[in-house]
Amino acid sequence: MSHSVRRHLSLEIDEYDETIRRWIPGYEQMLTVAAEAVASTRPGLVVDLGAGTAGLSEAILEHDSVGSVVLLDVDPEMLEQGAARVERFGDRARSVLRSFDEPFEACDAFAASLSLHHIPTLEAKAQLFRRVFEALPPGGVLVNADCCMPDEPVERRALFEYWAAHQMAHGIPEQEAWAHFDEWSKEDTYLPLEDELAALRDVGFEADRIWNAGPIGVVLARRPGLW
Repeated sequence: MSHSVRRHLSLEIDEYDETIRRWIPGYEQMLTVAAEAVASTRPGLVVDLGAGTAGLSEAILEHDSVGSVVLLDVDPEMLEQGAARVERFGDRARSVLRSFDEPFEACDAFAASLSLHHIPTLEAKAQLFRRVFEALPPGGVLVNADCCMPDEPVERRALFEYWAAHQMAHGIPEQEAWAHFDEWSKEDTYLPLEDELAALRDVGFEADRIWNAGPIGVVLARRPGLW
């Protein structure tokens, strides 16, 4: 699996953190909710899947109940930016340039923010969920902050309108907002929430969405059992 944010979003890497807030509804709260869900399990080791500029990794590391975070990404530019962002946490943060197409080493929690929608099919995503499940102990979690879109046309249109309205409220012209969706669809796949939850439950997780702002939400999946 390979991915370049610069190419995909036509965006300079140092502009990402500012621009993403104009693009994504509830971005700050999304990170807060996801980080709190991870930290509540008091994990010794967390793996951030597609860590990018480390917005989520930073939010997780700010919790003293978290041991360390491994930032995983295939985009070297984004990973470099992310590593600089969490440098203040010292050896609690470590960056690794690799995809998440291979089996994982054991850890206590996985997190992801706006990265798993780059997996093109439900089947491939279910395979990832299986690899994550197998790397977690009982009580371990996967917290995924991402976009889901229903198949039903009216509901889907309404959520895209919500998303476009957010961009317009942040100074992006309506035509440009809708053009973003067409451009992003070349590499992004937004699956229905019900399909994602079913795929998680099929591999053994207890899973539900715990927060959302329109199509953007946070899903918490827990491997059953006690630590």
